[in-house]
Amino acid sequence: MFRRPAWQVLRQFVRHESDTVGSLVLERSMNRVQLLGRVGQDPIMRQVDGRNPVTIFSLATNEMWRTGESEVTQGGDISQKTTWHRISVFRPGLRDVTYQYVKKGARLYVEGKIDYGEYTDKNNVRRQATTIIADNVIFLSDGGMKEKM
Repeated sequence: MFRRPAWQVLRQFVRHESDTVGSLVLERSMNRVQLLGRVGQDPIMRQVDGRNPVTIFSLATNEMWRTGESEVTQGGDISQKTTWHRISVFRPGLRDVTYQYVKKGARLYVEGKIDYGEYTDKNNVRRQATTIIADNVIFLSDGGMKEKM
């Protein structure tokens, strides 16, 4: 696979005068998310109102840092923050594979885009939801099952 130099990739996101139509400026933008973490629950598949089914699971990412006087040496305490992400997979082939093979505890790399939406819950209260729409899922482990040696 050939890779383009970074300047060629970034150039497509820069506004050009030739992209101007009257007072309307056409410029590209980017919405990309990359996550590396562990699955929090076995995936579920949902189909709402006869639309395409979706596979949904949660993914935990951890951020760790050392606190104390010297962050370089071994002194100080280690702090950790876990963030949970809701992952939705709509692509037919990827949706089915993730539903069948992703298990709680599996280590995954997920690429996609972030989506913000609203819904009304059972009590008729409007809620906001943040979801990662996965374009690519890479399996890095089998969910903690020991490998045969």
